[in-house]
This record gives sequence, structure tokens and C-alpha cells, in this order.
Amino acid sequence: MNKGKRQEIFTRLRDDNPNPQTELKYNNPFELLIAVLLSAQATDVGVNKATRKLYPVANTPQAILDLGLDGLKGYIKTIGLFNTKAVNVMKTCAILVEKYDGEIPETREELEALPGVGRKTANVVLNTAFRQVAMAVDTHIFRVSNRTGIAPGKNVLEVEKRLIRLVPQEFLLDAHHWLILHGRYVCKARKPQCGSCRIEDLCEFKEKDKYI
Repeated sequence: MNKGKRQEIFTRLRDDNPNPQTELKYNNPFELLIAVLLSAQATDVGVNKATRKLYPVANTPQAILDLGLDGLKGYIKTIGLFNTKAVNVMKTCAILVEKYDGEIPETREELEALPGVGRKTANVVLNTAFRQVAMAVDTHIFRVSNRTGIAPGKNVLEVEKRLIRLVPQEFLLDAHHWLILHGRYVCKARKPQCGSCRIEDLCEFKEKDKYI
């Protein structure tokens, strides 16, 4: 895919949604960090349902520590892998209190050192909470990047690096949100909605004629 096509793709995505947002509900960087940590192998809807009850009671590292492990589990038990996630959340909160005075660090290295926080989670927090250029490649973004030809790669890290390099500079801050929403609602895994896709004429998906 050439530079001109990428420019036009992101221009259209921006025109349709000038201010894209994550679908996870949060009010501060800590709430976002916990929501993303909980979202692994879970839906944003499911996470929001749990945090809607949790955050009014505990939305700081110390408040969650005060809940205790069993108390936290009571709020997130509807989320997949909640036992493991609860342990990681408690460990992370302890580190945030002891090392960062309850604040969220703003570097990848520090974020990735927190229990349960991998590269993707760190990228979401850096990009969404702190507005740093970062590309959190999940299954949707990996699929869209490869299927459309925007930034094909054999693995998540390869796609991430190519997106950072190939997405036009003016779109980099919000590209993650546009791509994930496009993958979630239009360029779906099993049945992409090519016939109603805004970028169908620019996409290089070889089998798109089947879905038009």
C-alpha cells in the first residue's frame, strides 16, 4: 500500500469520527490502567459493567488495597480470569502506593514492570491517558492492518512498529482508536462488512468481492 492510500484512509476515518475514544469507561489514568488490565480476554462491555460498581467504592490504588483481595474479587468476578487479574491488580496497587505515591508512571518501562501489565496495556495507557504516540495492537488492529494492507506483519510487534512508521504523522495519536473501532464494527473477523465500508475502494483485501 502506498502513502497516498494511507493518507486517504485515515482522512476518511477522521472525517467520520474526529474525536475517537476508547469504549472503556474511566475518569483518570488509574481507572484506565485497571480497566485495560481487566480487559484481557474480556469485552469492554463486561469490564465496564464491573467497574461501574467498583470505581464509586474504590478508584485509587490505596482504596483498592483497602478492599482486600476477596473484596476486589467480589466486584470483578463476572470478568474472565478474575482470580489471576485480582492478584495482579492488588500487586500493582501496592507498587503504585509504595513507589509512585499512588500515581501512574508515564513511561513504558515503568508501566510494563507492573504485574499484569504487558506491552499492549502500557501502550493503551500511554496513548489514551497521557497522549503519547503509541500503538496498542490487539486482535482487531492486527487483523485490519494485515487484511487492508495498511501495515502487514507476521506478529503483533511487527505490526505495531510498521504502524508507527507508516501511519501519517497527523493521524498517529488517534490511529489506534480508529483501527480498533473499524475492526470491531466493520472489518469483522468472520464476516467483514465490505459493502458498507468507507475505505473499501482503498483496501487491498484480495477477497473483499465476496463480502460486497
